[in-house]
Amino acid sequence: MATEKPATAKKAVRKAAPARKAAPAKRAAPAEPVANAIEVSGLRKSFKGGVDAVNGVDLAVREGEVFGFLGPNGAGKTTTVRMLCTLLPITAGTARVAGIDVVRDPAAVRRKIGVALQEIGLDPIQTGREILELQCGLYGMSGTRAVARAKELLDLVGLADAADRRTKTYSGGMKRRLDLASALVHSPTVLFLDEPTTGLDPASRVTVWDEVRRINESGTTVFLTTQYLEEADQLCDRLAIIDRGVIVAEGTPEELKSAMGHDVVTITVAEAVLGTARAAVERLKGVQQVVEERNALALYVDNGAESIPELVRLLDRADVTANAISVARPTLDDVFLKATGRRLEGDDETGEEKSA
Repeated sequence: MATEKPATAKKAVRKAAPARKAAPAKRAAPAEPVANAIEVSGLRKSFKGGVDAVNGVDLAVREGEVFGFLGPNGAGKTTTVRMLCTLLPITAGTARVAGIDVVRDPAAVRRKIGVALQEIGLDPIQTGREILELQCGLYGMSGTRAVARAKELLDLVGLADAADRRTKTYSGGMKRRLDLASALVHSPTVLFLDEPTTGLDPASRVTVWDEVRRINESGTTVFLTTQYLEEADQLCDRLAIIDRGVIVAEGTPEELKSAMGHDVVTITVAEAVLGTARAAVERLKGVQQVVEERNALALYVDNGAESIPELVRLLDRADVTANAISVARPTLDDVFLKATGRRLEGDDETGEEKSA
């Protein structure tokens, strides 16, 4: 973004004034603050047995942004989305979506939102066009209006050529895009996407990303849950990381990476000597944090390249052989690892996401 130069601007005004006595230009009105499409305060969800799946979440999602919600299975992502979509009752706290209180007027919230959950429920016998026209009918659109809206959405998600094929012939990516279109029938103010690319191949995933960008460019606020860090980095204006029902980090992708302020050194060793290796490298001067993984240690240090010789000496004194040592600038994966003590992708933990 270009920055203004006040001094230069003042000089330009002084030079122009003698030659031209026109009235000064009106000062631009101050930009109005961006309203929030979603506001959450102290949100909680408790299940039987005293399990707090969501434990005091505070969030503010601005109008017109793509907001990412990251976390492993069981972190509370899907439970949070279901409460915001009025599919689960709220135990405690407040939530407003599109300016409407979720508890006081859930029907009004549902009229303002679109939802595409992980499970895609499409009739395999119907065509894509028929499904969208049926969805239009559910929102009071019929006749030529429904036909026109279905065509508009098919064009939006790139399915015009397959509109009259039965959905059982669609690929996974095509079904996901049709599901997105179904969620947009009534032009929602806020669109909730719960892990929209899970199970898709890389090419289909990129296609869905393009559709999400196009939807957002039309003015729709997108609340996106995902387990893919690249997806969050590519799509999200801001994001929050939730772990065990609590927000542990929040900001833009660049802010979160820059806030780490140091390099990440990854040391791969045999699992049997992981504890010995950790005890050794924790003696390194200037190490900020050491996070233990299955067969590796992640060290957060001020200067990764300069630290390697000393790390090798420390490991050698402990009689530990490093299989590999690498240095990198922080990524979202490193942000997540530092915040939660584990990596996001490939997490095999199970929890409330699958049972709730």
